[in-house]
Amino acid sequence: MTLGLPLTAPSPGPSVRKQGILVVPLPQQAAVRWPYGVFEKGYIFVDIPSNLTTGERIRLLRESRGMSRPVLAGLCGRGPDWLKKIESGERDLRSHALLMRLAGALQLDDLQLLTGADAEVAAPVGGGRITHSAMPAIWEAVMARPLLWDLPETPPDPAVLRARVDDAWRLWHESDHNRTQVGARLPALIRDAERAVRALEGDRRRSAYVALSETYRLTGQATAYIAPAEMAWVVADRALAAAQASDDPSAIAAAAWSLGNILRSTASADEALAFVQDAASLLRPHLDGAPADWRGIYGALQLHAAVTAARAGRAGDAWRYWDAGDQVAKSLAPGYVHASTMFGKANVDFHQISVATDLSASRQAHVLADEVDPDAMPSRERRSRLWVEVARGHIQRGDRTAALYVMQIAHEISSEAVAYTPAARTAVLDLWRDAPRALRPEARRLAEAVGLTTA
Repeated sequence: MTLGLPLTAPSPGPSVRKQGILVVPLPQQAAVRWPYGVFEKGYIFVDIPSNLTTGERIRLLRESRGMSRPVLAGLCGRGPDWLKKIESGERDLRSHALLMRLAGALQLDDLQLLTGADAEVAAPVGGGRITHSAMPAIWEAVMARPLLWDLPETPPDPAVLRARVDDAWRLWHESDHNRTQVGARLPALIRDAERAVRALEGDRRRSAYVALSETYRLTGQATAYIAPAEMAWVVADRALAAAQASDDPSAIAAAAWSLGNILRSTASADEALAFVQDAASLLRPHLDGAPADWRGIYGALQLHAAVTAARAGRAGDAWRYWDAGDQVAKSLAPGYVHASTMFGKANVDFHQISVATDLSASRQAHVLADEVDPDAMPSRERRSRLWVEVARGHIQRGDRTAALYVMQIAHEISSEAVAYTPAARTAVLDLWRDAPRALRPEARRLAEAVGLTTA
């Protein structure tokens, strides 16, 4: 079977099934080979041999998504060892509910793609694919970078370019529709920043490289979960390369923070932790008397490490890294917030809840949530994700009534933060399927608002 996965945009036409092959109409684009089949703009064609077991299919599809075992297992409410046994065939997967969760987390529309069942009628999956209309233009700007550029007659002002990037970051944190609005700006911003580093020289060029790095970092944020895995790696790598060309330690550390997000999702916890701690070591000798933003990104790296350790189940390391971040926040001026990572006292408090939730300490997470002032966080996107974490904690405790109420708050704060985050979508889908009968109409409305298939 050949599976066409539209990872960046809705299919331009209906999918049809012929003789065991799922055929998805594609835009006219040149194909690129990659390890699991063929990639064409916005679509991945994965060859799925008909003789594969369900576990082998899960592994192939997981790897084609660039997902690590801990990430996929976490989206299903299970541990990586459970998923490893499923993929290796040591354990059978007979639960229809878990199959549906896996299919939803892998963004499949048809359960038969996991089970290999040969039937004329498809078995729809409620989770659906995560797509966004901004992705084709962003893909074009990132992946079709020319070797020769038409440079402007008048060299651009790097300060103006940086102001545009900073404004786009503010929009990302303040808008309810941040992916849509920032996504519309990114193609032009990427091309203008690429031109600037080619048109300028000396210190002005280094300043333009910082702006280019920040542009790619923002691109990574805005396309998280909707971009193909290979584009996510390209964006993160270009952000780091531009930062290194700028010779700015804080820019390098910020780019490492972004690349660490990719490593946390696709590699081992040890690799992700080692990478962000190397970046922290780069900054540490320069922190005395350094600008506040240097300490801000250093603190953000500590919180990044805390979440990575928590997701790996390493409680001691997680709280040690969190405490290091907390100490950095206390050393900064009251009310300080790092412009892109949102590091500050409120973000430290939010991460304390995230660490507790990822460690499955739901009772502790709820005690901490009761003490947090969400309005102290200026980022709508981050406030929304806080409530998603609280909702996940309620689900862990079996309180779906409270979880539904809290998830509705998260969606009201930032609809796109919920609609384009797999963990939030999985929680919403769980609530729709398992909500108390009296609340199912509300759960259904929330699922439909998020873009999940509830029929």
